[in-house]
Amino acid sequence: MKKLQLCALFLCAALWVSAQNLTQPTGGGNQTCGILQRVGITDIEIRWNAPGVKGREGKVWGTPVAHYGFQNLGFGTAKESPWRAGANENTTISFSTDVQVEGKPLAKGKYGFFIAVYPDSCTLIFSKSSTAWGSFFYKPQDDALRVTVRQQKNMPTSREWLGYEFSDPTENSAIVALAWEHWRIPFRVSVDLNNTVVSAMRRDLESTAGFVGSNWQQAANFCLQKNINLEEALSWADNSLGSFFGTETFTNYQTKADILTKLNRPAEAEAAMQKAISKATIFELHGYGRQLIADKKPAKAMEVFQANYKQNGDTWPTHVGLARGYSALGDQKKALEHAKIALGQAPDDLNKKNLESLIKTLSEGKAIN
Repeated sequence: MKKLQLCALFLCAALWVSAQNLTQPTGGGNQTCGILQRVGITDIEIRWNAPGVKGREGKVWGTPVAHYGFQNLGFGTAKESPWRAGANENTTISFSTDVQVEGKPLAKGKYGFFIAVYPDSCTLIFSKSSTAWGSFFYKPQDDALRVTVRQQKNMPTSREWLGYEFSDPTENSAIVALAWEHWRIPFRVSVDLNNTVVSAMRRDLESTAGFVGSNWQQAANFCLQKNINLEEALSWADNSLGSFFGTETFTNYQTKADILTKLNRPAEAEAAMQKAISKATIFELHGYGRQLIADKKPAKAMEVFQANYKQNGDTWPTHVGLARGYSALGDQKKALEHAKIALGQAPDDLNKKNLESLIKTLSEGKAIN
């Protein structure tokens, strides 16, 4: 009995040892590679095994190295296989959000990447099967997307090792290209940035990020600046003000007021802005007044500067604001009076120098805004 148990033990040990693989370099002299690029908030990752030209200049494309079209490779289950766009295992490409490839939609996920190469065009194939070895088991029914592009041939410098690269990045697109020997096969990947960001923020606000009031304001403000998703943005602005994590601040109320303005609800916008003014600091009110001047609303700006003076009293920022307000209304004499008062209250040399410059301009009868 003991002898039988000992034999079984040795057999299990032998099987365990035989199942272990040593860590070794990639076979065949190929290189294991990967690259990552972010477009907007979308991560694009490509992983491949890179073959080398290895003296086969002019004998790569349209040969067994990178065959044309679909061919029976004599192994595996596929009767017609495209080129595997690399060596060894599947070349894979993954997208963390939905994207468009050459203008055609492709859902987020990880794909096996193949190319049907032809003399003057290339059909790019994004397959739902990403774990196979090469294209020996390729199934057309697994295709998620096919797009056709034109390759660039006769590149001036031969590239020894097959590589993928990104170029021409923008906030919502990038060019991806396979480069090998004298060929380059480019294709554009683009994202719907605004909708992608809104979807991500929506998910974030349902998680622990939603317990931070400022996150609701930031999400609302993003939509405001992009002029998208305004109804939901209004609810986000309300959440930044209400519930147990919200705070009633100038910024939060101003964001709400600006969204209501874009939604053509002027009475509600005005009420929200009055709330904002009542919560503002002296410098927030001053900044808002200057914003109104820049927006060519001098009368409204003057109301804000006067509210600042009423709320915060006889101080240099409120007098500077009144000086700018009167100047915007064309009353340079009144503006000069307040600028001189502010000069006597200025807390440091920098502000004094700025005020002296304003006073000089006003003394010449010129506007300071």
